Amino acid sequence: MQINNWTNQDTDKLFAAILKLKTVTECEAFFRDLLTLSEIREFANRFRIARMLDEKKRKPYWQIAKDAKTTTATVTRVAHWLKAGMGGYQLILNRFK
Repeated sequence: MQINNWTNQDTDKLFAAILKLKTVTECEAFFRDLLTLSEIREFANRFRIARMLDEKKRKPYWQIAKDAKTTTATVTRVAHWLKAGMGGYQLILNRFK
């Protein structure tokens, strides 16, 4: 299933593999083998930022950046994908509610 020019058979297989993971422990093992520690931390931080942006009493971007120990550019980027992306952030955030 090609959604855009960034998807191909390899990305489809990667996403299918992720869907086969059943526990947090399995996810931790797979992602630790797949990604560097800094990549895992960056993805986790982006998801944290998305959760902070989704809060009813949202803090200003500068405060989110300070709390997440990142730049306002990163917060702005996550906010952009949260509002104008493919809906992935919002899908997962809604499932956590």
